[in-house]
Amino acid sequence: MIILFGALLFSWFMASILFIPFIRLLYHLKFQRLRQKTLDAFNNRTPIFDRLHKNKAGTPVGGGLLIIAITTALLPVILLLLHYFWYPVTHVYPMRAEVKILLFTFVSFGLLGLVDDIKKTFVLPHETFFGLRLRHKLVLEILLASIIGFWMVRDLQIDIIYVPVLGVIQLGWWYIFPAVLFILGFANAFNITDGLDGLASGVLMIALFSFWIISASILDTPLSVFLAVWIGAILAFLYFNVHPARIFLGDVGALSFGATLATVGLILGKGPVLLLIGGVFVVEVLSSFLQLVSKRFFGKKLFSVAPLHLWLQYNGWPETKIVMRFWVISIILSIFGLWLALLTKSPLS
Repeated sequence: MIILFGALLFSWFMASILFIPFIRLLYHLKFQRLRQKTLDAFNNRTPIFDRLHKNKAGTPVGGGLLIIAITTALLPVILLLLHYFWYPVTHVYPMRAEVKILLFTFVSFGLLGLVDDIKKTFVLPHETFFGLRLRHKLVLEILLASIIGFWMVRDLQIDIIYVPVLGVIQLGWWYIFPAVLFILGFANAFNITDGLDGLASGVLMIALFSFWIISASILDTPLSVFLAVWIGAILAFLYFNVHPARIFLGDVGALSFGATLATVGLILGKGPVLLLIGGVFVVEVLSSFLQLVSKRFFGKKLFSVAPLHLWLQYNGWPETKIVMRFWVISIILSIFGLWLALLTKSPLS
């Protein structure tokens, strides 16, 4: 654990130093959304969202890019140093395969999000590659998630889901389908939740601490180091992201972090527990999904506005109050999920 805490602190220190010049660089490149004009999944304007968030226009986006870069760079360096100094590196799966899956998820979904950020920031024409529409983005997300699910089954030999009380469900190659659903669901759930200063990044940090404890308890060094450097970089980002935010994650961070959170939960064999630890993300995406279904098939809104955090803001809750209370709820859910995960050990643990 000493090495892991050291990795976390070093990552935090590096990210803290780099974020100030990085924010200045984003301002210089004008990588900021100067106009608050958003669209829903059906390409319709969202005037309530724009009105409530008009004060956020002009804040640079792309904080997730620096976090991805720092984490991706530090992970192999730290693992090589551990090997060089003969530190015992234990792992549950083949280390190269596990690291490959983690970094592929982290980087590939980040690149997809970066394309979206460039489109939204510079308003490029739809006929260019950068003009990805929702259906095209979903196809790419499904493709990436399918590759990850395939590698999990082939390289890590993960083909079961452990459900507390019900026990082990053997799926074989069919495991790819629930893996895709988890990865796709959390990638978009995180994106939907990332609407208030410090909300998504704070909830993510709390969830990652729970999975960090689980990974350390099963002595999976590569995953534990990955989570340590990721948490450290998020801590540095959160300092600049709390209200009033000086920088946003952007889709480059939102899609990457949501997909990778799901991948971490699946690698640990904690898919059902992931739904509990990431309960805030689940509720947020469900409220948004039900709203879209109601509007599409019944022609009326189920809620005055969605997702949940926006509904609370619309009903008069201050932004900081919503964020703080969601953090508290996330802490409770994470403790409960961690207790359940450690109480009922899965066959992968």
